[in-house]
Amino acid sequence: MTRDPVLAAADHLEPLLPEPPDIVLVLGSGLGGLVDAIDDAVTVPYAEIPGFPSVTVTGHHGRLVAGRLAGRQVLAFQGRYHVYEGHAPAVVVRPVRVAAALGARALVVTCAAGGANPSFGPGTLMLITDHLNLTGRNPLVGPQRPEEQRFPDLSRAYDPGLRAVARSVADREGIELVEGVYAAVLGPSYETPAEIRMIQRLGGDAVGMSTVPEVIAARAAGLDVLGIALITNAAAGITEHRLDHQEVLDAARAAADRFGRLVTGVLAQL
Repeated sequence: MTRDPVLAAADHLEPLLPEPPDIVLVLGSGLGGLVDAIDDAVTVPYAEIPGFPSVTVTGHHGRLVAGRLAGRQVLAFQGRYHVYEGHAPAVVVRPVRVAAALGARALVVTCAAGGANPSFGPGTLMLITDHLNLTGRNPLVGPQRPEEQRFPDLSRAYDPGLRAVARSVADREGIELVEGVYAAVLGPSYETPAEIRMIQRLGGDAVGMSTVPEVIAARAAGLDVLGIALITNAAAGITEHRLDHQEVLDAARAAADRFGRLVTGVLAQL
C-alpha cells in the first residue's frame, strides 16, 4: 500500500526541525526574501521532502526554511505549487497539510496579485477579507482526510482577530494597508479585460492564481488564517500597460521592507 504523502513528508521533516512549528508561512512570487530574517534556520529543499515536486515558476525558490521569526517557531515555504503547473489541488496544498500534521496552529499566506480595484495601485499591501474561488477546483474533493472537516465553514475564512492584529501593526509601523476580496483564477494566462470587469462586478478587488486552495485546506484542518496580497500591477484593461511576470517580481522586491515589517510585527503579537 502506498503511504500517505502528507504523513510521509511530516515524518521525514519532524527530526530535522528544532521545535514543532507554531505558524506556517506560504511566501508567494518574489516575497520569499523574508526567510533571511529567520533565526537558527534549517533549510530543506523541496526535492529532499517525500512527495514534494519541483517548483517551476520564477520567483519561487522551492525550499522549506524552519526556525524562529519574531519569537515564533515557523515553517516558511519559500515558493508554492500551482494547479496551472499541472498539479492536482491535493498536491498544491500538501505543504499546508504537512505543517498542520507537524502541529502548526495558524497560516499566514501571502501572494502577488493584480489589482482589479482601480484604486489599488502597484505596491499596495492588501489584507484579504474574503475570496472568490473561480478556479473550478477544490482541494477537499475526494476521500475525506481524518484530520479535516468534510464541510468546513468559510464564512470567516480569514480570521477577524488576526486581521485586527495586522491593522494594528500597520498603523504602528506607518504601513498603508487596504482590505479587499481576492479572486482566484486558474491561470496561467493573465485575465482578459472582460474577465476583470466580471471579477469587479462579483466584488473582487485583486486577482491571482493561488492562495485559495491553501486557505480551504487550512480551514478544514482547523488552522486560523491571515492572508496578505501584494498588488504588483493593475489588472488587464484598467491601464494600457501590458502585463509581464518580471513586473510582478520587481514590485515584490520594492515592497520587501514593508512586507517584512508587517509580517514580523504580526507574528510578534500572536
